[in-house]
Amino acid sequence: MIIEGDDIKLFHNIPATIQTEMLRLEAIDSRDRTDGTPRLQRLRQIPPETGRFIALLAASAPAGNYIEIGTSAGYSTLWLALACRTVCRTITTFEVMAEKVRLAGETFARAGVSDVVTLVHDDARAHLHTLRDIAFCFLDCEKEAYLDCYEAVVPQLLPGGILVADNAINHQVTLQPCIDRARSDERVDSMVVPVGKGELVCRRL
Repeated sequence: MIIEGDDIKLFHNIPATIQTEMLRLEAIDSRDRTDGTPRLQRLRQIPPETGRFIALLAASAPAGNYIEIGTSAGYSTLWLALACRTVCRTITTFEVMAEKVRLAGETFARAGVSDVVTLVHDDARAHLHTLRDIAFCFLDCEKEAYLDCYEAVVPQLLPGGILVADNAINHQVTLQPCIDRARSDERVDSMVVPVGKGELVCRRL
């Protein structure tokens, strides 16, 4: 059951189950970065300030479909689930790695957000052409896929719809083609925001 928006104040009464899962994943992510965990096995999740940033943007997006490309263990999805509950919407999140899908499923069950989150085990690029009326998209997958995802998502964005791409500063060299495309794309207004590891924010005109 989706909680009515009037009962949720985005950051002021985060449910204890969600807070507990956030703290658990933050601890794992911090450990992963120092204990030699192989790159693909690490959570590689966003920092809390980025979570708050994307939640604010998601809660301000127009009515429509919310998607996330790159779930990992579900940390960013928890922030977006807060936004979804605030505005009485749901989100579909895509993840290609089976182990990450397993971890994310456990995260969502423990956090109690399965009412607003649909987890899809597949490459989002196989589904993006079928999606319509996208109001919000958070892009945080393998960097080589960003431009493909950008080109697939932007035509499906509603007017005022928002696309946010993570790692626009710390992986700027790899992501420069996608950043340049957004800056020259007359369908959107865009800018790189220095929050967390850098967020490319695009708003559909």
